[in-house]
Amino acid sequence: MPLYGGIALHANNRVVVLLTEQDQVLSHRRLAHHRPTILAQLDPYQADLTGVVVESTSNWYWLVAGLLEAGSRVHLANPAAMPPYNGLTYTDDRADARWLAHGLRLGVVPAGYIDPKAERAVREILRQRAPLVRQQTAHGRSLHNLLVRQTGVRLSAKRMHALTLEALEPLLPEPTPVLAVTSRLAVVHCLGQQSQTLAKLVQTRLQHTSAYEQLQTVDGIGTMLAQTIVLATGDMRRCPTVGHDASYCRCVTSTTIRKGKRKGRGNVNNGHPSLAWASREAAPCAIRFSPRGQRL
Repeated sequence: MPLYGGIALHANNRVVVLLTEQDQVLSHRRLAHHRPTILAQLDPYQADLTGVVVESTSNWYWLVAGLLEAGSRVHLANPAAMPPYNGLTYTDDRADARWLAHGLRLGVVPAGYIDPKAERAVREILRQRAPLVRQQTAHGRSLHNLLVRQTGVRLSAKRMHALTLEALEPLLPEPTPVLAVTSRLAVVHCLGQQSQTLAKLVQTRLQHTSAYEQLQTVDGIGTMLAQTIVLATGDMRRCPTVGHDASYCRCVTSTTIRKGKRKGRGNVNNGHPSLAWASREAAPCAIRFSPRGQRL
């Protein structure tokens, strides 16, 4: 008898529901975040289990990895694209999990992409580097403003990062401003070192595929942007046309038009935020560093 599983994720627990072909609930349990317990709940039904639907929330990595290792067929559901609960007057966690399994039985689950575990780990490293770079830039601007207020001297980013205590003493004779500048400078140096460490680790772990090499031939796309695009996109066959790829990069407008008038905006958050950032960065980088882009 084929069975269909649905798992609704929450912060500290999850609800597991198994449905039969007649859409009857065979099993319903609320379990803690403990992978052996969840696998033990599904193990007696593993032979008849057609698949398991897991919500694509912020805490799905470890569960999906465990289910795949146990031999389950996992589907990663996109919550934003799930069909609405038409006709239901009461919903709870069990209804959510049952709705996921029901969608799997009907074959209407909007499944997301589950990238390989090794690529996912490298992608997480690159994601953790992004906030470090943003914080380094923010502290660098604060340091620059502090120097301008105290001395009236404007330094380039390269000279500012190369400042030492000996170089600061002639510029700032009072000890209090020197301490403020040196503490901020230490934070900037620390963030820069950590971001460089993560960038080198990504460079050594990332597989240099043909797609990665071809991306670097595009004006404005260097090493970091190519790495971001490859890791965020995954298998390039996910986007069969240029339009699908542009939409996934959030480069397509989302507008609702009725009788020639705009009635609202669609889901502007559809797509991948990292790909959207890479697309926005590629254009100014092409203008700054590409002679062909500068001529245009």
